[in-house]
Amino acid sequence: QVQLVESGGGLVQAGGSLRLSCAPSGTPFTMNAMAWYRQAPGKERELVAFWPNTGRTTYSDSVKGRFTISRNSNKNTAYLDMDNLKPEDTGLYTCNIGNPAIYYSDSGPYDYWGQGTQVTVSS
Repeated sequence: QVQLVESGGGLVQAGGSLRLSCAPSGTPFTMNAMAWYRQAPGKERELVAFWPNTGRTTYSDSVKGRFTISRNSNKNTAYLDMDNLKPEDTGLYTCNIGNPAIYYSDSGPYDYWGQGTQVTVSS
């Protein structure tokens, strides 16, 4: 069973930046399809950014221009770079990664989930 671990969350002031990371706790594997979700208290989970096998990245309107989804050169760690953070970005951020044997051309959701990392942005 694949287990993903996120890191990089924390408390930051509005206007600040954070980098979230997502990697498997066990054997590394190629991340061809990736996504990041977030869930604020009392709200539904929201798809923030995704990168399917096509390589075309897509962002929600609320984060476009401020967040960037990427992966390392070995393609076994996913990142979410978050700049100019706002209090409304506060939430539990979870990575979602596709099975490397499956081709995803859309937003998913994909096969594997992390436990999440908390991001809190103060005003």
